[in-house]
Amino acid sequence: MTEATTELVQEEASKIPVGISSCLLGEKVRFDGQHQRDAFVEKTLGQFFEFRAFCPEVAIGLGIPRRPIRLVAIDAAVRCVSTVDDTLDYTQELRDTANEQIAWQQSLCGYILKKSSPSCGMERVKVYDGDRPRRDGVGIYAATLMANFPNLPVEEEGRLGDPVLRENFIQRVYVLSRWRALEREGLTVRGLVTFHARHKLILMSHCLNAYRALGPLVAGANRANLEDTAQRYIGELMAALKQRATRGRHANVLQHIQGYLKQYLDADDKAEMSEAIAQYLRAQVPLIVPITLLNHYFRKHPNDYIRDSWYMRPYPATMSLQNDI
Repeated sequence: MTEATTELVQEEASKIPVGISSCLLGEKVRFDGQHQRDAFVEKTLGQFFEFRAFCPEVAIGLGIPRRPIRLVAIDAAVRCVSTVDDTLDYTQELRDTANEQIAWQQSLCGYILKKSSPSCGMERVKVYDGDRPRRDGVGIYAATLMANFPNLPVEEEGRLGDPVLRENFIQRVYVLSRWRALEREGLTVRGLVTFHARHKLILMSHCLNAYRALGPLVAGANRANLEDTAQRYIGELMAALKQRATRGRHANVLQHIQGYLKQYLDADDKAEMSEAIAQYLRAQVPLIVPITLLNHYFRKHPNDYIRDSWYMRPYPATMSLQNDI
């Protein structure tokens, strides 16, 4: 078993710490005393993620059941108040409880929030300006969480139904998990260079500008500037990975990878590989089709760089995420 294979087995065997709104795991913490269990999150992602559940509304003592709360526009600011008495303002309490969770949140590699919640909604939460709501708000707890941890992958359970958004979120969780492991081992210039080399193709599929910028940044790392360089690197990397990988960029990466096989494949094999990439680009087959064919050829003609790249295996294959994009 190669070192890369051993590492993959270890990664797949370890559950990744991910925060989550308690109601999504079936905890009856909603304002009406009910839950919003999400079967995909609990049963499927629960095989790979170690969930750490938290409900900020319960944490600030609102009780179960309780009067619902909502976001309202008051004097050019957005506040979180009771639906029956807007003098009952919970905005600062929700911010404070988010800040009080930093000790355990800082070990997380992702967070799944409850959509539309005035405390936990990540985006498009109703904000009432008089009786007419607009959907441009962010839950108070969620906003504070994301401000405290700008590199943390955050997603809502509703958006995880979109195959592209689901794959994007999970890929980012695994990237950040590997970065956390690198930090635990002790960051070195060599470690940073290796980390970047193994994620270059993933980065290329998301953002070419970041791909071109981060190479020189890493190349300029030394012991004197390592800490600053590393923090800039992971910030720019995670921001770039938020951009959705497109079929066009994936096709470019696949063609780039195919180039490592050019001296080994005969004309028929090259044509088969090119056609698989073309079919993916035309949305006739999912990403797993050209990936599987490339893996077949690289088993016959191993290449250390491709073997070590996380692009071909960004998360456990049993997640089957590449079957849907």
